[in-house]
Amino acid sequence: MIVNIYPYLTMNGNGQEAIKFYENALDATVLSVQTFGDMPNNPESAPMTEEAKNRVLNAHLKVGDTDLMISDTFPGPHEESYQLGSQVTIAITINSVEKSKKVFAKLLEGGKEVMPLQETFWSPLYGQVTDKFEVTWQVSTNLHI
Repeated sequence: MIVNIYPYLTMNGNGQEAIKFYENALDATVLSVQTFGDMPNNPESAPMTEEAKNRVLNAHLKVGDTDLMISDTFPGPHEESYQLGSQVTIAITINSVEKSKKVFAKLLEGGKEVMPLQETFWSPLYGQVTDKFEVTWQVSTNLHI
């Protein structure tokens, strides 16, 4: 079952500033903020810079009854592909792995895979797809909803 859908804003290194801005401008309540420095260490990857550690991995704000999510790009190739106008995506939370696979496959028809469905430290199945209308979706499975 699809549990919810919400806007997801991607910043290019100024996520902490964006959180403060929207908190003030929209009377938002900041429910949580995770940085890239909070991620589990991966011994196979290069050491993370201090600047990268302070970038926002995921922030959850509440604006009235609506969830607003914010993250930064990770420094490197993703940062170079950042374009104004493409910083708003739609996140969708699904409470079943099988349903996530089906929704992802349907959104992929005529579109392109940005990040294949895979296990992450926050979700048993997460992926990103840009549909045939150039809308990017973040499909996330949460089995505890």
